Amino acid sequence: MARKPTEKKDVPTTGHEWDGIQEYDNPMPRWWVWVFYATIVWGIGYTIAYPAWPLINGATPGLLGWSSRGDVAAEIQKFTDMNADLNARLASADLTALDDDPALKNYAVQYGRATFATFCSQCHGSGAAGAKGYPNLLDNDWLWGGDIEAIHTTVTYGIRSPDAEDDTRMGDMPAWADVLEEDELANVIEYVVSLAGGEHDTAMAEEGKVVFEDNCTACHGDDGSGIRELGAPDLTDAIWLYGSSREDIAETIRDGRAGVMPNWNTKLSEAQISAVTAYVHQLGGGE
Repeated sequence: MARKPTEKKDVPTTGHEWDGIQEYDNPMPRWWVWVFYATIVWGIGYTIAYPAWPLINGATPGLLGWSSRGDVAAEIQKFTDMNADLNARLASADLTALDDDPALKNYAVQYGRATFATFCSQCHGSGAAGAKGYPNLLDNDWLWGGDIEAIHTTVTYGIRSPDAEDDTRMGDMPAWADVLEEDELANVIEYVVSLAGGEHDTAMAEEGKVVFEDNCTACHGDDGSGIRELGAPDLTDAIWLYGSSREDIAETIRDGRAGVMPNWNTKLSEAQISAVTAYVHQLGGGE
């Protein structure tokens, strides 16, 4: 039996028309409308239950008290608790005997790598190669000593750190601008360049040697090889913290140098300090 054709109703238009094409004003399906209303209700409930609305100094905390920071803190605490025994052993370990405990050393190096990336790489670089004014930790040129105990002391108390005045390593390069004449400055620069084997004016270097002996040997030694107890660099190895050009050397002599490394004993735990010490020491430059 044939069905009677359904009569098609005229659908009103919105009144919009583009190039003869009209826009019908068809109502949305009821199921779609109710789903839309449900998402509105769900959204309101979400903003009440979870942090959502920004305030001047934060956001609404939500009735459930959840936060992404809290989740991260809980995750960190979880692993801190798991490693508590290792951290306790590391904090009290004799770092000079760390090779006798391969498992603890491996943990120290990996923990130190993460600590270095977080707190030290900003100055020393992600690969610890340093930059102008920031020591390269991969070579064997250490102002204050590169054995593991010396590194531990440096990390703990810093260099010229104002927050650890009683324990930090002190000693800086004074400014000589008001002491040396320009010709004396030029001559001693030539002598310093000659110490590292660079091309130099021999006559000026001979004059500069006298200036050096009168003013510089107290810190850099008679042969210019430096004195670690004072943090005075070796001038004979062609490794230059602030640059090796004559302009760089002149700036160092005229204005002095007094870079600061912060003390980390107020920011890092003893286990973290021991870990980053072990990591730096095994990079290749540690003595």
